Amino acid sequence: MKIMKFGSRGPNVQFLQLALNRAGFGPVVTDGIFGAKTREAVRDFQSAHFLTPDGIVGPRTTRALMPWYTGFVTHTLKKGDSLYSLSRQYHSSIRAVEAANPGLDPFNLQIGGTVTVPLSFPVVPTGIDWTSDVLEKSVVGLSARYPFLQVNIVGRSVMGTAIPYIKLGTGPRKVLYNASHHANEWITTPVLMRFVEELSLAYIRETSIGRVSAAELFRQTTLYIVPAVNPDGIDLVTGFLDSGNFYDWAEKISKTYPNIPFPSGWKANIIGTDLNLQYPAGWELAKELKFAQGYISPAPRDFVGEAPLSAPEARAMYDFTLSVDPALILAYHTQGQVIYWKYLDFEPKGSRQLAYRFAAESGYAVEETPYASGHAGYKDWFIQHYDRPGYTIEAGLGENPLPITQFEEIYADNLGILVQAALG
Repeated sequence: MKIMKFGSRGPNVQFLQLALNRAGFGPVVTDGIFGAKTREAVRDFQSAHFLTPDGIVGPRTTRALMPWYTGFVTHTLKKGDSLYSLSRQYHSSIRAVEAANPGLDPFNLQIGGTVTVPLSFPVVPTGIDWTSDVLEKSVVGLSARYPFLQVNIVGRSVMGTAIPYIKLGTGPRKVLYNASHHANEWITTPVLMRFVEELSLAYIRETSIGRVSAAELFRQTTLYIVPAVNPDGIDLVTGFLDSGNFYDWAEKISKTYPNIPFPSGWKANIIGTDLNLQYPAGWELAKELKFAQGYISPAPRDFVGEAPLSAPEARAMYDFTLSVDPALILAYHTQGQVIYWKYLDFEPKGSRQLAYRFAAESGYAVEETPYASGHAGYKDWFIQHYDRPGYTIEAGLGENPLPITQFEEIYADNLGILVQAALG
């Protein structure tokens, strides 16, 4: 873990500032700058939790802050505790506590036993830059609040970072959504994570999401969500990875492409392979096209790699997709507010109609992928291999990486797509 102190900067400081605000030691602006107000808030937190108030966030302070990173506490039961008293103590609700502890008998609480108590705020942050650490803690928090979620990994990145997936629902229809094949399109990761959280919350509350009953969606569909295919690249772009051998390698690559800003223009995995040019659907043609554009070796973007599926992240997504055998996939990218639905002359049954339904839900345009960039992508391979509906959703508008201030609009535009794709 990174030690944070006065003068530190970066997305880890943003996450710390958010945790301090959640814990009631703010308000602190989540600007990623560890200044005097952040130091004061850290000292106040440390004093309140019987830690040395030195204003330095090391392992002990990080452990103490963990409930406000992950959104839950593990409470050891004592005499007189009840679900009502726990919900009052932690500003939670009885329903939330019951959902987090399936099988718990509220009339037979055992002194010395433990209960998971969700805290009052949403787990998934939507106002800060994301990193693999934010993703990891959010997955931990969601799985604690909603034990019916099944969490595992599809594989690991070049740096060994876990690439998690979340499975929810019990229906016969299987769909698979993924985000952040491209590093500087990381805003799509919290889009999928918030969808998981809102759908799970609607399910335990027996309400709807996007005008559809959450319970009905669970009965009809099993959802597989891979929120971040390229975690190392995300960490590079947002500044969480700012030193070390892999950072130095990426910086060296970037110097051969001076027209691409570093690190904000980085799309590839950490060693310079564009993951959305790694799939066995016209890979040789993609290689020819990208080589003609000058991307003949590892690059911040558009290098197709040494061979199809040579990048571990792409291989993991390929193998996982084959294991799931989904009826439909969504691959989230930015930007352009466009829905791409075809690969070459493949037109899977129902895919055009569903694309226009997505357009009606989102206001996005329906287009065919331009030929020059329409090969070796994840969506391309899925359509070619299965002849089933597959979509690339280009969310938001502007220059990548899109600012987090666009998040709410992007999520509102895409909620209907996420729900409708699940139902088909």
